[in-house]
Amino acid sequence: MPFPVSPLLSKEAIAERVKELGAQLRADYEGKNFLIVCVLKGSFVFAADLARAIDLPLRIDFLGTRSYGDGTESSGVVQITQDLSRPIEDVHVLLVEDIVDSGLTIAHLIKLLRTRSPASLKVCSLLHKPSRAKIEVPIDYLGFTIEDRFVVGYGLDHAELYRNLPFIGVLTP
Repeated sequence: MPFPVSPLLSKEAIAERVKELGAQLRADYEGKNFLIVCVLKGSFVFAADLARAIDLPLRIDFLGTRSYGDGTESSGVVQITQDLSRPIEDVHVLLVEDIVDSGLTIAHLIKLLRTRSPASLKVCSLLHKPSRAKIEVPIDYLGFTIEDRFVVGYGLDHAELYRNLPFIGVLTP
């Protein structure tokens, strides 16, 4: 790894919060036609752990996006790199994201998915950086609010590295 990483959120803290979110989602979605949409690539670890923490029948689909390239700042342009595999009409959709910072990506995805007539559409994000918001977006289920630092680990990357760290940390060049 090119840079050392200083821990910000431990794997234990993340696991506990994911368990709490899973219980809340179970209560909110029981008896519903429920779909988790994992926003790739960054949220795949969080989405997998979250799905296992929800004791309900559910489906999982994947939506690929790109807005960062190899940098640490969002380009502001959201590209769809992989679309959903099935229609979501009349389905209760939970959009699972790794981090909401500028809000541009999640706002774009909400607008896109609403055109497909889901029964409901809510957002679950592991992390939120409110100081970076360029547009306000609803986050219905939130793991942690963090300060404005570039973070990696637990699925989040820098130039495709660090996704496999079991914790969330800050690069220390």
